[in-house]
Amino acid sequence: MDLYCVMGNPVAHSKSPWIHARFAALTGQTLRYEKRLVPLDGFAAAVHAFAAEGGRGCNITLPFKFAADALAGLTSERATLAQAANTLTFADGEISADNTDGVGLIRDIEGHAGCRLQGRRLLLIGAGGAAAGVLGALLQAQPEHITVVNRTATKASALVARHDALARRQKTELVALGLDAPLGCFDVVINASASSLSGAAVPVPGSTLKPGALAYDLMYGAAAQGFMAWAQAHGARSRDGLGMLVEQAAESFFIWRGVRPPVPQVLAELRAEIA
Repeated sequence: MDLYCVMGNPVAHSKSPWIHARFAALTGQTLRYEKRLVPLDGFAAAVHAFAAEGGRGCNITLPFKFAADALAGLTSERATLAQAANTLTFADGEISADNTDGVGLIRDIEGHAGCRLQGRRLLLIGAGGAAAGVLGALLQAQPEHITVVNRTATKASALVARHDALARRQKTELVALGLDAPLGCFDVVINASASSLSGAAVPVPGSTLKPGALAYDLMYGAAAQGFMAWAQAHGARSRDGLGMLVEQAAESFFIWRGVRPPVPQVLAELRAEIA
């Protein structure tokens, strides 16, 4: 039986095994998908050990997405741009890396939430692996403007610089700021920082939200509730990252199996399961 897994630290909370089991059942695929808790200093060893066991591929979550990209011998264009990967594939002794986070986010925002990003003003909070994984896809959606804001402004600047050529091609204004800078207001605010995971306060003021704006947290479930409550208190529509989770998993499943799973059905089932 083909073996897959998700690697992270922590990883006990991951819904990926449930999602991929449903994808397999609904598409007639035969596979096993596990959770693997990886020591913080043992990622490379864990990946090589899994491949030696006959693993066909794995998803990567915090805090190993940058390390996953660096470990691979072959990287997709979107993983190269992000310098971060969430999907590894093992074949013929080679490790290939891809990043499906961005396409998952766009499909959820535009497809499930019904919010077109073209011509909009976007605020992306954070400049770590999660933000790196989605910025390229956000630019491909052709918004008018994206501000990347981060506690460490130099980190935001480095991320923006890496995406500058793509932003120019898309005719999107792309800027980097620190959290202490005046931010303005936006049509869509996306939280890709660790604030929700750690239970910290939302790191930007409510004035960043235009009336009726979409406020989107890449976290889901209980972790996203604080951000969503903050958004609703400031007159915004709120959405957690559960749809992104299922959509990015569906893209990984397609990379591995060549089959498109029924995302709307699995997303509805997962929301009911969590509720």
